Amino acid sequence: MSSGHWIALSLAVTMVATASPDSAAQNTIAGIKTPSLAQEPPPWAYAINPPVLGSDAPAKTPDATLRHVPESKAAFTLAQIADFFNPPDWHPADHPAMPEIVAHGRSPELFACGYCHLPNGEGRPENASLAGLPAAYIIQQLADFKNGLRKSSEPRHAPTSTMIAYETKANGREIRAAAEYFSALQPKRWIRVVETDTVPKTHVAGWMLVPSDGSETEPIGERIIETPENLERTELRDDHSGFIAYVPAGSIEKGEEIANGAGVKTLRCATCHGRELRGKGKVPALAGRSPSYIVRQLYDIRSGARAGAAAQRMKRSSAN
Repeated sequence: MSSGHWIALSLAVTMVATASPDSAAQNTIAGIKTPSLAQEPPPWAYAINPPVLGSDAPAKTPDATLRHVPESKAAFTLAQIADFFNPPDWHPADHPAMPEIVAHGRSPELFACGYCHLPNGEGRPENASLAGLPAAYIIQQLADFKNGLRKSSEPRHAPTSTMIAYETKANGREIRAAAEYFSALQPKRWIRVVETDTVPKTHVAGWMLVPSDGSETEPIGERIIETPENLERTELRDDHSGFIAYVPAGSIEKGEEIANGAGVKTLRCATCHGRELRGKGKVPALAGRSPSYIVRQLYDIRSGARAGAAAQRMKRSSAN
């Protein structure tokens, strides 16, 4: 995919094209219908884990098998990979030394930032990509979480509630260290986009959509299906293994129109988000970021769940 198409993708699947926040009709994001605010948030964007049912089965002996991933000499057990306070760093040569808050957090009340957002800062569909974001923007978002100005339209969305419950306990020094670390990282191509009419059948696991067993497919309809390139490596938190975003046919062309202001009642996206949507000043870049994540943010701004100063400036754009 060309650089221009890769940039257009971020708009093709995220920018709000029509409808107002008070409309009871279907809203549309780049031609993809999403529920109005009178309905539930779009389940393909807010992937919610199914409830865990109780079990009387005896506890299993911990699996001490060492796991490996390509292009790494490291080895970790599943217990180590699942450690919120010491997440695996498969490729330490790829990035600067991580500050304590990113590498380990502060047990027991503050999880390591690198667990969810990964050492490369790219994160996964259920959370945010932080790589290359302005440090001041990251700091402000933590302040909004702390002050109750940033929540989720879907109360069951655990990645957001975890940010509020744990990461808001970080002090100013820790927040600045994390913000400066992630801001200094160079964003990488992390999400491959495929325009298609049909997609693999998926289900929710780990707060994201993952392929179901077998090779069954289904129509994509008016959804975005964002799923791991390699589920096994994603579950091992390998930050060399990214994601696929399946989008309806025509999404890239539609994104190019929206980027240029065609049919949009507000400012062109690049006016605030910079040339080629790569950010400007304290305004974050959109190019290459998770489409599922950006859809959630637009919906949260529209619903009022995101109510910080920056979100207020987006209110009109998210409602048109």
